[in-house]
Amino acid sequence: MGERRKIVLAYSGGLDTSVAIHWLRERYDAEVATLTIDLGANAELDEARERALAIGAVRADVYDAREEFIRDYVWPALQAGALYEGVYPLATALGRPLIAKHLVRIAREEGAFAIAHGCTGKGNDQVRFDVSAAALAPELKVLAPAREWGMGRDQEIVYARERDIPLKLSGASAYSVDENLWGRSVEAGDLEDPWKEPPEAAYEWTASAANAPDEPRYVEVGFEEGVPVSLDGEQVGALELVQQMHEAAGAHGVGRIDHIENRLVGIKSREVYEAPAAAALSAAHRALEGMVLTKDQARFKERMAMEYADLVYNGLWFSAHRLDLDAYVRSTQQFVTGTVRLRLHKGSATAVGRRSDAALYRHDLATYDEGDAFDHRASEGFISIYGLPVRTQARIQGKGVEGA
Repeated sequence: MGERRKIVLAYSGGLDTSVAIHWLRERYDAEVATLTIDLGANAELDEARERALAIGAVRADVYDAREEFIRDYVWPALQAGALYEGVYPLATALGRPLIAKHLVRIAREEGAFAIAHGCTGKGNDQVRFDVSAAALAPELKVLAPAREWGMGRDQEIVYARERDIPLKLSGASAYSVDENLWGRSVEAGDLEDPWKEPPEAAYEWTASAANAPDEPRYVEVGFEEGVPVSLDGEQVGALELVQQMHEAAGAHGVGRIDHIENRLVGIKSREVYEAPAAAALSAAHRALEGMVLTKDQARFKERMAMEYADLVYNGLWFSAHRLDLDAYVRSTQQFVTGTVRLRLHKGSATAVGRRSDAALYRHDLATYDEGDAFDHRASEGFISIYGLPVRTQARIQGKGVEGA
């Protein structure tokens, strides 16, 4: 008898993926290996590994990818200024290609014929996993048990109990939550009514503006080529920097987002996000770019940022298009080095100071006081040339332009 086929499952330790281990073994007559990725969600990782093995996984890996996540996924998106539909910092969307990458790695180590995930057929994550895997390993099948089995939560619990699958069941949450170092997404329950204000129960990481400290906190963020490297003058590693900013900004109510979002699968959904570190660092990065980029660079980069955000959201991280955009972003960031002073106060992160050796702002050109170096007389000739098309059209077409 030959060796059984293998499947590598992205395993969270929750109900869906715990049931999926057993279901995949039965449905495909295959051995199942699991991968649990640590992206900073504070999950009980060792317990998840033990549960996977108890259910019947032949291998159960737990992998700390927090540094990799920030360095290789979050920082490029921050440099690009990528916010989906102008508000969402793409926390979950950035984590999925990283998970897919390591699923593929283990699948190749094990000689597996497929990888699997716990996504439903209604969300965006199924696309991110499936398309990432197709880009990295087109020979692998991608299985999604929740798209196939048609079971709801109660049916899954019955399935598990009938097969003695060990579960750790807490009370059913009113919300569907996903979180990592860069953000927390919350949906379902009473949030599905877009008229209702999100209750405080939907938030865990951020203080309400009303309960945030009355006194603001000031934080100085240092950047090198668009990457945050220091807080308040002290060099800090990427992971620690995000964690420190998370605590500081969250305590002041920064990073709450309430958004009607256009999902890739064609529906609108009401999404609530908490992203204190992302909101604060994005504000600081934009402020520094304003000092060192020209008007044309800044405006074109803003348009490119929308393209970059769509690409990430739509699951195209592993694409030539993203590599091309990254090359452009790196070029724009070569002078984004300096320090931004942020004020964190009552739900807002506001840049109140910025400095850079590469700043295009010059006091002697901007000032109206003594030391003004701007040649005011040159403006008359500039305006004459600038206004020439308007004067020409007015002379030739006359009233044809009066109503414009």
